[in-house]
Amino acid sequence: MERFQLEREKALKHLRVADHMLTQTYPLVKDPKLLIAVLENIFRSLSSAMSSILYYERLFKRIPPFSEDFDSMFNTFKARCTRRYDINIEYITLIQNIKDLIQEHKKSPVEFARKDKFVITTESYHLRIISTDKIKEYISKAKLFIEEMNNMVSKNDGIFR
Repeated sequence: MERFQLEREKALKHLRVADHMLTQTYPLVKDPKLLIAVLENIFRSLSSAMSSILYYERLFKRIPPFSEDFDSMFNTFKARCTRRYDINIEYITLIQNIKDLIQEHKKSPVEFARKDKFVITTESYHLRIISTDKIKEYISKAKLFIEEMNNMVSKNDGIFR
């Protein structure tokens, strides 16, 4: 199996896990901290989908070799793939927003659960609120992006079987 196919499978798996955690596990547990785990799975899914496209492009030598850290892959993706495949800028913004949220969570001095929301504060006490509605919106956008990715990289799938 080619690397882009492995990344595609990882993207689908992480999205299923995120969806299951939000729709099945969260209603049972009712712990807003679980929303962070859902958010991380959405990010892994989007990151793997982006990687799948990049490795697909690399396989056909449409882009030069790239470093495998997230930032350089993200920049290569923005610069080389968004125009070629007419990828909606909303997906780029989504990936960046979720990455920023996860980084703020890791750096956050104070975080707490309030009702059905998870609140993250910055050093200057700027609040970022993660709610189930926002997570559902992220998942629906991620599903659309992954569906588009799947359509892009499965065109030549028969060659690699």
